[in-house]
Amino acid sequence: MSTATRAAIESPYAWARLGISLMLMTIGGSGMYSITVVLPRMQQDFGIARGDASLAYTVTMIGFGIGGIAMGRVADRFGVMVAVMLGALGLGAGYIGAGLAPGFASFALMQGLFVGLLGTSATFAPLVADTSRWFDRRRGIALAICMSGNYTAGAVWPPVMQYFIDSVGWRQTYVGMGVFCMATILPLALFLRRAPPPQNVLPPAGAAASPAGSDRPLGLPSNLLLGLLCLAGVSCCVAMSMPQVHIVAYCGDLGFGAARGAEMLSLMLGMGVVSRLVSGWISDRIGGLRTLLVGSLLQGVALLLFLPSDGLVSLYLVSGLFGLFQGGIVPAYALIVREYFPPQQAGARVGTVLMATLLGMALGGWMSGAVFDLTGSYRAAFLNGIAWNFLNLSIVGFLLWRASSMGLITGWPRRRLAA
Repeated sequence: MSTATRAAIESPYAWARLGISLMLMTIGGSGMYSITVVLPRMQQDFGIARGDASLAYTVTMIGFGIGGIAMGRVADRFGVMVAVMLGALGLGAGYIGAGLAPGFASFALMQGLFVGLLGTSATFAPLVADTSRWFDRRRGIALAICMSGNYTAGAVWPPVMQYFIDSVGWRQTYVGMGVFCMATILPLALFLRRAPPPQNVLPPAGAAASPAGSDRPLGLPSNLLLGLLCLAGVSCCVAMSMPQVHIVAYCGDLGFGAARGAEMLSLMLGMGVVSRLVSGWISDRIGGLRTLLVGSLLQGVALLLFLPSDGLVSLYLVSGLFGLFQGGIVPAYALIVREYFPPQQAGARVGTVLMATLLGMALGGWMSGAVFDLTGSYRAAFLNGIAWNFLNLSIVGFLLWRASSMGLITGWPRRRLAA
């Protein structure tokens, strides 16, 4: 590795670039949470059932997941700056078009195609992949900081949007969001013009991973391991989506009002930022698999705590705990890919696993609404989330057993590869 290249990695510029990526993800991440805030008003405006209204979230997340791969390829070919600029235009067109939509079908189209596929996706997977190329020894915490933008968006935007929805209406709020996203993301993207170090000059990130170039990481065919990680990502995020997507509507049904639900969502995702940063620091010491197992176990505990909680104070408390427990789950997947797959495959495989987590959020958001329509209660929806969380724990436990049985994980702090 050249001296110039080594100087660029984890340099002051790399950290400054990480800060810009955090800001971009915070702004662009609004597309992931706006629909959860507007859902009750939009449902009322269009006169549709809760499950049907939840489909708008589902198509947004499907677009988000598929768009992550597409925008990742744009970033690989033309640079991350171009991908982010396209995302700014997508968010602007999507928000404004959805705000002016005459019916639910056109609203959902704008959400899925422009806000999800072309917009928010450009400020997620491409920025995660770009960040991983600027860090090696501190890659876990760097990825956690970058992906905290996703939760910072969830902490910032719900109360802000709820205020403007109550003041001027959801349609005007959406139009304003579109203008704001274009006005802020486009100039910030200019800071990403500098090309990152070549991928093949970075040392391996993981601890005692399978040899670079091996087609049997953890003693499994590489595509089988990828498939298991994708299934784990879907299952944990089906569980994760239940409180995140429906807490505003749940509070409305309990008589506490949508504003209290927006505050709980903000608290949940604000604590998720703390969790994400702490988990990033931990993952640099114990590895991605063990970090994922701990996060999934704690998420299951928090979902169980929602079952007896129907008071205002208890819901605030459990919402905060839920955010604190599950924030480190998704970044762990990106780190696991970097630990157990060759570096030259990391970009495509990270994008694929992250797409699976987003599809899990999409499936869970719709499924929870559909279960509510069938039962008239969110209790069954919480139980459904707990069952999916158990599936995630089973997969991660199996992979951790494989790693331990092969001697790839020993002791509590993980063993590191020499750079």
